[in-house]
Amino acid sequence: MNVDRLELVGPGHGPGGSPLAIAISPVLTGRDAFGSMRDRILEAAPGTRLIPVSAEGVADEPVDEVEVLLRGWSLGSDALDRLVGRAPKLRWIHSVSVGVESMLTPCVRLRGLTVTNGRGVFGVPIAEYVMTMILAICRRLPQLMELQRERTWQPIEAVEMADTTIGLLGVGDIGCEVARLASPFGPRIVAVRRRPEAAPVPGVEVLGDLEALQELLAVSDFVVVALPLTVETEALIDDERLACFKPGAWLINVARGALVDEVALLRALRGGQLGGAVLDTFRDEPLPETSPFYRLSNCIVTPHTSWSSDAVLGRTFDVFCDNLHRYRAGQPLEYLVDLAAGY
Repeated sequence: MNVDRLELVGPGHGPGGSPLAIAISPVLTGRDAFGSMRDRILEAAPGTRLIPVSAEGVADEPVDEVEVLLRGWSLGSDALDRLVGRAPKLRWIHSVSVGVESMLTPCVRLRGLTVTNGRGVFGVPIAEYVMTMILAICRRLPQLMELQRERTWQPIEAVEMADTTIGLLGVGDIGCEVARLASPFGPRIVAVRRRPEAAPVPGVEVLGDLEALQELLAVSDFVVVALPLTVETEALIDDERLACFKPGAWLINVARGALVDEVALLRALRGGQLGGAVLDTFRDEPLPETSPFYRLSNCIVTPHTSWSSDAVLGRTFDVFCDNLHRYRAGQPLEYLVDLAAGY
């Protein structure tokens, strides 16, 4: 089912179809909407009131007229439910992140609220991160940096990307962008996706749905995890799947930590079953300094930063404000989340 244009929620009850009020929680880490982006929202929805909401779900004023919530990463499930319970006119929640597993609460589902997300915002920086890591591994950059620290002159043979296979778990915005950036280097690119019959992606050989995962793991030198976190995908990469990896392959997780069984992954990394892992996300964040992942020589750990770029905030508001125009006009919203599927 195509959920990009699923239903009408507007127009709003404010001037010219604007929402009466929009509640806004801190949007991105260390940044929020009440700076340079405030005017953009008011331009898209003239006459609306903007109500700041803290990470704890506490608003500066009553939220009984709030029709729209712009939900940032810091607003957790409990705080969200408390806010939803105090906002009887709430109709639409926009999540700045793509993953929405933490906001599809029983309260949100029971109310049947319209939910949209930040699809299309993060594909470029995350794909560039993936390509950075693949090139670094092919060129043996971690080993070369270690030799530099040791002041040792020892040439190391590299691998050309054209001689590798990249396996994509998921072919959404991130998977498509990785394929676009990787294709000129000449690797084989294979993928599994929920709907194998969906529109083909240039340069990508779709092996099937998740039933074809074992086949993908067996041939891939780099396995890029870019799936949404759902009941079906939680701990997808477990002992059984790790045993299917091509010897020496690298796992790259830029999606959600809970997609990977971290205990099983530690065993595989320590046992030499994998070449290594690039992990930008973990089940529990921030990753505590006692985590063994920090100490593994074949593991690259980054602090959930693959999404970050100086262009992300602008694109976030492009998506939200475009949908505000649609809301005012009573047009179908874009980037709708399928509440049943969980993404």
